[in-house]
Amino acid sequence: MFTGIITDIGIVHAIEGDRFEIACAYDPTGIDIGASIACDGCCLTVTSVMPDGAGARFAVDVSNETRACTTLSEWGPGTRINIERALAVGAELGGHIVTGHVDGVARIAKLWSDGASTRITVEAPQALARFIAEKGSVTLAGTSLTVNEVEGRTFGVNLVPHTLQVTTWGERLSGDRLNIEVDLLARYVARLSQFAGEHAS
Repeated sequence: MFTGIITDIGIVHAIEGDRFEIACAYDPTGIDIGASIACDGCCLTVTSVMPDGAGARFAVDVSNETRACTTLSEWGPGTRINIERALAVGAELGGHIVTGHVDGVARIAKLWSDGASTRITVEAPQALARFIAEKGSVTLAGTSLTVNEVEGRTFGVNLVPHTLQVTTWGERLSGDRLNIEVDLLARYVARLSQFAGEHAS
């Protein structure tokens, strides 16, 4: 489990087949083999770790299924990604409950400055639009964000200066593709509603 609160920006160091190496500022002694790290919102398992300058470089294996359902197929050496360590028991839940199981890929339709913040309109896949609600939560590129407004399959979010500085959001452009994970609670509410409807008829 994760919270969608980004703790570092990782840089893709190398890709060899299904093996991705990612450099980060984390202490290598604090990363266990088998640990989960959310990479742009995608939960990946650490298979090896080594010191890398003042930080670490960890490796993960990426399946064809993950490549097909996320933006990972677009990554190359030098790609900057939002990363987050798994939630520790007793840690502060600052964002919302995030599983790291990416539901699909969304697209930035528009972005513009709004004072010191940046407003972004995002186009969600049609199948996921029903899970996105005004003032609800959504995970985009691993970041927990609050939905400002919803219209059809598009919705808006606001990024404050701090988020722009400590994540890759300050580098985003219109047309960029983003990993999206809908709110877990919204998914279960929708399933329960469907179940109730099926058994009421």
